[in-house]
Amino acid sequence: MKLRNGLFFFALFSLLIIGAVSHSGCANIVPPTGGPRDTLPPRLVSAVPGDSDRNFNTNKIVFTFDEYIDPKDIRTELIVSPVPKVDPIVDSKLRTLTVKLKDTLEPNTTYSLNFGKSIRDYNEGNILRDFKYVFTTGRVIDQGAFGGTVVIASTGRPDSSLVVVLHRKFDDSAVVKERPRYLTRVDSTGQFYFENIQTGQYAVYAMKDEGGSHKYLSKGQLFAFADSPVVITENTQPITLYAYSEAPETKPKSSTPASPAQPQSRRTAREKERDRRLQFQTNATNGVFDVLDTFKISFTTGLKAFDSTQLRFTDENFKDIDPRRYRYVRDTTNKVFALQFNWPTDTKFNLILPKTFGQDSAGRRLLKDDTVTWRTKKDIDYGEIRIRIPNINMSQHPVLQMVVGDNVKYAIPFNTRREVRRILFPPGEYELRVLYDINGNLRWDTGNFFGKKLQPEKVIPIRRKLTVKANWDNDVDIQL
Repeated sequence: MKLRNGLFFFALFSLLIIGAVSHSGCANIVPPTGGPRDTLPPRLVSAVPGDSDRNFNTNKIVFTFDEYIDPKDIRTELIVSPVPKVDPIVDSKLRTLTVKLKDTLEPNTTYSLNFGKSIRDYNEGNILRDFKYVFTTGRVIDQGAFGGTVVIASTGRPDSSLVVVLHRKFDDSAVVKERPRYLTRVDSTGQFYFENIQTGQYAVYAMKDEGGSHKYLSKGQLFAFADSPVVITENTQPITLYAYSEAPETKPKSSTPASPAQPQSRRTAREKERDRRLQFQTNATNGVFDVLDTFKISFTTGLKAFDSTQLRFTDENFKDIDPRRYRYVRDTTNKVFALQFNWPTDTKFNLILPKTFGQDSAGRRLLKDDTVTWRTKKDIDYGEIRIRIPNINMSQHPVLQMVVGDNVKYAIPFNTRREVRRILFPPGEYELRVLYDINGNLRWDTGNFFGKKLQPEKVIPIRRKLTVKANWDNDVDIQL
């Protein structure tokens, strides 16, 4: 009976399979999917000697991982602390990484190796971030720890390309001539952290590590310093460093020989006239001028003579404007002359330049009298702004910086009501920052380490942008 039942079910199953195949015509062969993508970084299987090894007395460390590894940029990523005189040699093969120490190890000293972002798997490039190995040549692992933040003083933003160094020598020249005792990187948020370092007093600096020298080499290098040495224990309070770069020293440019003059037969009459004519332009765009700007006349070459009394500044009816209401200011090149005046909106002006008013060193003048005409923008072309920060520190002389791209377009001091207000302001999208303008010159000033020990002025970024609309009241309240 059992045998008959078994045969019956086998026959029924066979018929179902045949029917399914015949119904579809033929079977589709589907390749295997290969499984999910590997997203895990390599995992350490063993280290010889082991991590946190005491009485370390070898010059070779072998790391074994659970998969094939492909180290990248290990020369720049690996940080050894204390900083060695001679960098170690690092080799890799399949799943192993070997570090050969070339420097003489100090007695009773804790060392750490931080591999940064260098260790990754071979197939997918998954990074084992900040892989760290610690050992000591003595019996005790040092427990000194210290951290903080580095920001760019002129913007208040972080810069992950900086490093922070600790020196045991406190004279100013140490940061130029000596290797630091300890070094660490700044992360993408501006944070840094030291651990397993010897407790004690250190001079603290941050810098752009140009060429991997760990030294402050030029005024154009980003650099920051703590005002006084920091005593590092197992629980040191964090600090903030403000990085700046001074204007790099520039060498005078060598004069280049003038290009040879074109043969007279090949020069057109227009080119000949241009050579004899004093050329200029103004910053009124298509005859329209922004009243928040300064009207400027720019000449192609510096003027040897400029007689402002010959110029006529008039209204639209060519009536002379009272000279006591305006003045001309030249720049150091004698190429740019600013007409300073309290400009009204939606008003037409003329500037009449007689051909005898000025000439350059080559004797070029205007070939004939010339007239420049422009009209100022209308009220409706501007927006009104009121930006109030109730918790701002007025004792630090705060200035609101309105930034477009990387350029500070406007710097406006806060009034006693802790606000900035302008009836006329150009429309656009602005990034906002607060400058603590200690010397009151309305611009950010750099620091100076050697001699003055002067910290840079500080800028606080505001985590929002302001879109100023034309013919609109743009009121904003902000908390720092």
